[in-house]
Amino acid sequence: MTKEKFSINDSITGLWDKLDGWLDAIILKLPNFAVAVLVLIIFYFIAKGIRKLSYRVLFQKISEESVKQMLSRIVYAIVLLIGFFIALGVMQLDKVLTSVLAGAGVVGLAIGLALQGTLSNTFSGLMLSFLPKVRIGDYIETQDKSGYVDEINLRNITIRQTDNDYVIIPNSVFIENPFTNYSLSPRSRVDIDCGIGYESDLQKVEDLVTKIITENFEQKPNEGVEFFYKEFGDSSINFVVRFWIACTRPKPKLEAQHKAIKLIKMNFDEAGINIPFPIRTLDFGKNKLRMAPNEELKEPSINKSSPENNKEIDN
Repeated sequence: MTKEKFSINDSITGLWDKLDGWLDAIILKLPNFAVAVLVLIIFYFIAKGIRKLSYRVLFQKISEESVKQMLSRIVYAIVLLIGFFIALGVMQLDKVLTSVLAGAGVVGLAIGLALQGTLSNTFSGLMLSFLPKVRIGDYIETQDKSGYVDEINLRNITIRQTDNDYVIIPNSVFIENPFTNYSLSPRSRVDIDCGIGYESDLQKVEDLVTKIITENFEQKPNEGVEFFYKEFGDSSINFVVRFWIACTRPKPKLEAQHKAIKLIKMNFDEAGINIPFPIRTLDFGKNKLRMAPNEELKEPSINKSSPENNKEIDN
């Protein structure tokens, strides 16, 4: 059995033949490639147009802003995917597409294991988009962060704080922790704490404060002004007055507190009701302190005629 001799010339010739065949294939596929790129560009603009159209027209009856945004993004992705498949068909890569789809299950499993956090945020974003308890523009508080919901996407939720700083919270972190939505209810309760002197007439104070708040803040049925004394403080008897206002944001609540405090202080001054400062009384009765006589407080006199004072300093 004869062995074939290795020839560098034959190897180079075979390599050039393959490269030449690939070059011919590329040249033949250039028109298809250009058409495929053109198809992708056209479908990109079509997807953007359909997304805007679906957001403004098709999903107009949906009240939830986050749901409208999420559905329009899904339509955008579907149109882009259709354009990608058409581009593959133009380049006559149907067999490649079949192979890609056949291996998509294995690849999807690997990607799912590698991107658990990302997929968790994606599904959490879908849940948030269809969750009626969180809407675009709501004022919420979660994990010591508070602000207005500015955006909900597949990765995170964006909160704009009252100082105009933005907080980005991953969807999985947000949905797994409790949060407070101050915009769900149109009415909110305001609490005002205060204290009065021990010499004050408690019933008079209660009637006066209740009257002030009732006259200046409208209360709906099943609401009303509530007044409660809470404790005997160090220098005052403390109370809390509670009432309701129309409020879905923090500013109206602060304005109501501001107005109520000014009204209570003004009426207390007119009625002679004291709001005492913290007072501390010191009792020296058991210490048996006494003042020292004036003679003991005087400094001992210096004898100017002593020899030490008469010494002269030699230069």
